[in-house]
Amino acid sequence: MRKKEEVRIMFDSIAWRYDFLNHLLSFGTDLRWRRKAINEIALRIKPDNILDLATGTCDLAIESLRLKPKKVTAIDISQRMLEEGRKKLYRKKLNRKIELMIGDSEELPFDDSTYDAVMVSFGIRNFEDYEEGLAEMYRVLRKGGVVMILEFSKPSRFPFKHIYGFYFHNILPFFGALFSKDKVAYNYLPDSVSSFPEGNEFLELMGRTGFKELKHRRLTGGVASIYTGCR
Repeated sequence: MRKKEEVRIMFDSIAWRYDFLNHLLSFGTDLRWRRKAINEIALRIKPDNILDLATGTCDLAIESLRLKPKKVTAIDISQRMLEEGRKKLYRKKLNRKIELMIGDSEELPFDDSTYDAVMVSFGIRNFEDYEEGLAEMYRVLRKGGVVMILEFSKPSRFPFKHIYGFYFHNILPFFGALFSKDKVAYNYLPDSVSSFPEGNEFLELMGRTGFKELKHRRLTGGVASIYTGCR
């Protein structure tokens, strides 16, 4: 089975518990990370058209409305994640401000140079081919547009590195499996973070794709990172 199909099945399985576990297992820090990620876009551009990839339940798309865009389009490969996102948009009366679509972030159904900003939070490590996904982001981004990628990374300083490692590889999978009833998904999380090319290695991938004015900002001691660049 291809990675993207495995990812789709996994996120379909945990969609009903996704928001609850995100906020619980990160102690609410994921909300602050998204706010900071949107602030990084605001420092570079005032976008009219925003594309949110691997949107999940739309948290980043909703946060991006602070930028007052004319349109936000959000896509995801998991139908059940989108269903949870759609419920949230209706509860918040935002269903007319964000358009949801089922779609593959590595094969985007959009014309070249369509968006002012393309963003993804905690989703790019699930791509089957990172460079292919980055190339698609570059293609649909207009000249002068901004890409923003928020993703997990690994702390490197003692003792936080060891505390985080124990939590991420032992406590988080246990409670994730307990509440979601899916043991595989919350063992996949630390494994996928461990194999993701973070920091300068990921900036090099972005540069090879064509992005320039690259910036890397580490959050919460290196637990997460924000990568930004321009076309």
